[in-house]
Amino acid sequence: MGGLNSPIYLRWTCILQMFWLVALITAPWSVKGFQWEWVVPSVLSMFVYVACYLQVFFGPQRHMVRNGATVIGMGFALWTVNPVAIGYVVISISMLAFATTPRPWLIATTVSSLLTLLWVHWFDIPAVQAWIMPFVGLVTGYGNYLYARTIRRDVQLRLTQEEVTRLATLAERERIGRDLHDLLGHTLSLITLKSELARRLAVADPPRAQREMEEVERVARHTLAEVRNAVTGMRAGDLGCELVSARLMLEASGISLAVEKPGELTLPAQAEAALSLVLREAITNIHRHSRATEARVTITQEGQAFSMRISDNGCGGLAAHGNGVSGMRERVRQIGGRLAIDSPAKQGTALAIELSHAGLQERIA
Repeated sequence: MGGLNSPIYLRWTCILQMFWLVALITAPWSVKGFQWEWVVPSVLSMFVYVACYLQVFFGPQRHMVRNGATVIGMGFALWTVNPVAIGYVVISISMLAFATTPRPWLIATTVSSLLTLLWVHWFDIPAVQAWIMPFVGLVTGYGNYLYARTIRRDVQLRLTQEEVTRLATLAERERIGRDLHDLLGHTLSLITLKSELARRLAVADPPRAQREMEEVERVARHTLAEVRNAVTGMRAGDLGCELVSARLMLEASGISLAVEKPGELTLPAQAEAALSLVLREAITNIHRHSRATEARVTITQEGQAFSMRISDNGCGGLAAHGNGVSGMRERVRQIGGRLAIDSPAKQGTALAIELSHAGLQERIA
């Protein structure tokens, strides 16, 4: 779409700006009445405008300047018989600001301003429109340029977040693959050797063969437990990756995130998985509901004591059992921790999670 690659962002803008076409007919009709000399070209111009305008929003980027120039030229041509046609020029200038660089918009504003001076001189158009054109073109165009740049930045951040998640998943798969290879390679070889020995001893020395098979069973059970632990590690959340995703999500919403954490965390996989989900839910709430501009995550670990504080400077007023809070409380409780919430209205929200490593070990046991 017109260089933005995401039509959903401007869908309603595109639709709403079609309604001004009603004024293209009703305004001159109320002044001049019905006259073929302005009605016919005005109606025909609508089809050209709609086709070009939709192409700006949903067509390829390379056609944007051509479509904008077409509507600007049509606006100046129709302006001589329909004064409302100046809207074609203004809207075309503003939509050219959706280009990846401001050059088309600035050139269109300059050229249109010069042509407006000529039209005022040649066609006895009110002189006030000579200075309205550059003013409106610059103001509306600059707003659209900033809006489009924000959208592109948001799209890039979302793509980056997806790439971080994909790379984290790939790295985890490679890790689990290496672990399983190292774990099963030796163990399966041992099981094979003992099974062959038990088969040879089955007739000559049955008691020893039985002991060998009991050993095979013990090794197999131990290996099964290790495989389950490895798979659990693959499924577990990672706080480091979750913090990266949190930063990308919040920055896409214009919220800065400050993170303080120790260089290395030592947490059981079950605890880290639960804390990662709690962090994700809290960041999602900040993104959706807080209307904040700043957020902070502070993680501390001293000995067997762990704490995580998630705060923002938003609107506050977080309900004690709403917006996923109940789910966060339950996850923290399952790993033997405590969750406290401080969310006064209009003063931001702070979630404090405290976890005793010793208590966690007892809970897991």
